[in-house]
Amino acid sequence: MNQNAVRYTKTAKVLHWLIAIGIFGMFALGWYMSDLLKDAPKQIAYDLFDWGIYTWQLSEAVSPRTLYFNLHKSIGITLFALIILRVLWRLTHQPPVLLSSYQEIERKLANGAHHLLYLLMVALPLSGLIMAVSSKYGVKWFGLEFIKGLDNTPMRELFKEVHEIIGLIILLVIIVHILGALKHKLIDKDETLNRML
Repeated sequence: MNQNAVRYTKTAKVLHWLIAIGIFGMFALGWYMSDLLKDAPKQIAYDLFDWGIYTWQLSEAVSPRTLYFNLHKSIGITLFALIILRVLWRLTHQPPVLLSSYQEIERKLANGAHHLLYLLMVALPLSGLIMAVSSKYGVKWFGLEFIKGLDNTPMRELFKEVHEIIGLIILLVIIVHILGALKHKLIDKDETLNRML
C-alpha cells in the first residue's frame, strides 16, 4: 500500500471485520459453553444454541459440551488462520498514515494498541490450541481429525489459565480500541473510523 494512502485496503478491511466478528462470536460461545454440564445426555442432532435456525446432524452421539467445545476449537483454528493472514498482510502492506490532527499521545496510544492487539490476537488462539492439544481429546476441525491429544493435564491446566487471562486482556484492549474509534467519530469528528469502513 502507498504510505500516503488515507484508507485501508479492501483486504485489510475484510480481514479486520471478519476477525472482529469472529472474536466477539468466540467470546459469546466461550461463555455459553462454560456453563454446559459434563454429564448431559448425548444426542446425534443439535438445534444450534436452541435458536431454531439450523440443526446440526452428527455422525455419532455427543454431549452438548463436546459439541460446543469442538465447535469453539474449529472456529478458533479458522480464526487463527485468518489472523495469520492478517498479520502477513500487515507486514507486507503499509497502513495509511495517521491523521495529522492526532496529538503525539494519540499517535503513541494508537501504535501501541495496534501492536498489542496483533500480539494478543496471535497469543489467544495459540494458547487455546496448545491447551486443546494438551488434553486427551486433541483437536478436530469440524469433525475431521486435526491434531491428536497429548493427555498432559498439567500443561492443559496451565494453558487454560493462560487462555483465559489473554482473553480478558484482549477484551479490555478491544474495548479501549472501540472507545478510541468512537471518540474520533463522535468527539473529534475526523476520518479515523471511516478509513476502516
